[in-house]
Amino acid sequence: MILKICKYGEKVLREKARPVAAVSEAMRALAADMLETMDAANGVGLAAQQVGRLERLCVIDVPAKCENEEDRAFNAPIAMPLVLFNPEIVSREGSQDDKEGCLSFPGIGGSLVRAAEVTCQYVDIDGRNQMITARGYLARAIQHELDHLDGVLYIDRMTAVERLKYAAKLKKLAKANGGTR
Repeated sequence: MILKICKYGEKVLREKARPVAAVSEAMRALAADMLETMDAANGVGLAAQQVGRLERLCVIDVPAKCENEEDRAFNAPIAMPLVLFNPEIVSREGSQDDKEGCLSFPGIGGSLVRAAEVTCQYVDIDGRNQMITARGYLARAIQHELDHLDGVLYIDRMTAVERLKYAAKLKKLAKANGGTR
């Protein structure tokens, strides 16, 4: 089932997610709906807050074409799509500066710096503890979605100059969606 994607200005995007106690059938169904919603919107990631929920859950599906050859080879053991319950980044290395977008910010995309490589622990769709290390675009997507789970939006990580470029669009988007920034 395709869910409504919350947009900038909706209060839920600033709320911190709560840990998932157990990977139940209801949680698996939510993850499946989130994947369907993300695919329908041509996204690469979606956090529970973006569909109005507060479970610590996100889904990611990075197309191979989005990664350079070296990062694609490094990330090859990581099966897509990823469903991450209670994810936490346990280490970060290096940096990368690139443009990002977000399904909650239609028509707005800006550059920001993120770690080039991250190690993330999480519980998978079968309830098993997992740990992955990802580089490049996938590392960026993991950081972006985990920020959502902490109530942090990617515009919060932009430089003031970068954010200023989108000030009018952000103000209009926030106002259209309840005014909470």
